[in-house]
Amino acid sequence: MPYANGMPTPEDIEFFKENGYWISPKIISDEWLEKLRDRMEKVYRHEYETGMPPSSAWSEETSLPNSLRKTDNAHWSDLTIRALAYNPLIGKIAAALHETDTIRFWEDQLLFKPANSGGGASNVGWHQDYHYWPCFQNPETLITAWVAYDDVDEANGCMQMVPGSNQWGILQYSDFYEQDLNKQLTNIATVKGNTGSPVPIIMRAGQVSFHHSLTLHGSGPNVSDRVRRSSALHYVTGETRYRAGYSDGYKEIQEFVAAGGKDGDIIQGEMFPIVYQKA
Repeated sequence: MPYANGMPTPEDIEFFKENGYWISPKIISDEWLEKLRDRMEKVYRHEYETGMPPSSAWSEETSLPNSLRKTDNAHWSDLTIRALAYNPLIGKIAAALHETDTIRFWEDQLLFKPANSGGGASNVGWHQDYHYWPCFQNPETLITAWVAYDDVDEANGCMQMVPGSNQWGILQYSDFYEQDLNKQLTNIATVKGNTGSPVPIIMRAGQVSFHHSLTLHGSGPNVSDRVRRSSALHYVTGETRYRAGYSDGYKEIQEFVAAGGKDGDIIQGEMFPIVYQKA
């Protein structure tokens, strides 16, 4: 059980090391969740509080009906979402789980699964986050915090994790957008030998799940009459180093390089703000 302030105990940290994920108690208040849900809708309507659009924005005009709504870097556009991304308690928990002194934020996604959207491209395929981030040298220095805006369970398409997959190295067939999860897991098992059994990450609104960048995860359809809203917040530790020539299309990486960052340098700068640093 975590401490009363939401921080993981030594036993929780060992669980994270072994399994590649950990779920916090409720640490986001109901009042804040209401604001986040409201701001999410405004971002989806392209009403940007800061005047700056996200790096990629979901649009009703260009998306399949009942598909997953995914918007990257909404924190560029909205101050309430930015405050969530920069939340020092989330950063402190991430630091504790990774046993590091410094956590920097770098990216977020807004994720919305419409109600009754089974068969409407609302699945999230099995993937490891690091598959998309080879611009960082070591997957051990990356962690994601997934904030539930609503109660989530298997009916409305909660995340699923494969315990221990953080220890398998980099896998083939990692694809966020794949809709046939069973086929994908079979392909991964053919290469890996055995994937074990995925675990549903059932959460109450305001809880936060944390996972390692190599933890295999995905989610099935929302077959309920409830929407599923969340933010995925991505962080790097203070030891994270840049690998040149891989995924250099990220604006954060481009600005890091423009400021003089070279292959092997420690990641830093305004695009990677410190959200927690041990005193």
